[in-house]
Amino acid sequence: AKIETLPAAEAVKLHGRDDVVLVDIRDPRELEREGAVPGAFHCTRGMLEFWIDPESPYHKPVFAKDKRFVFFCAGGMRSALAAATAQEMGLKP
Repeated sequence: AKIETLPAAEAVKLHGRDDVVLVDIRDPRELEREGAVPGAFHCTRGMLEFWIDPESPYHKPVFAKDKRFVFFCAGGMRSALAAATAQEMGLKP
């Protein structure tokens, strides 16, 4: 109830837009096995808080952009948790 969910077909329509960042939450083994989405930013679920936080030494500039962030994973659970975390940290998931 705290986050917006999108059907895969809707998320695909957002791919390539300048105001949207697709964030792949899958782990590296999944990417090797299943492939990556071209143009998506990869961030494992375990690093998300560190990479979002501008005060963290691990902060990634992509998360400082004023854009909509669409998180995805293999089954939906990790991306739901990631979206909730991102929302709590001030991003627009």
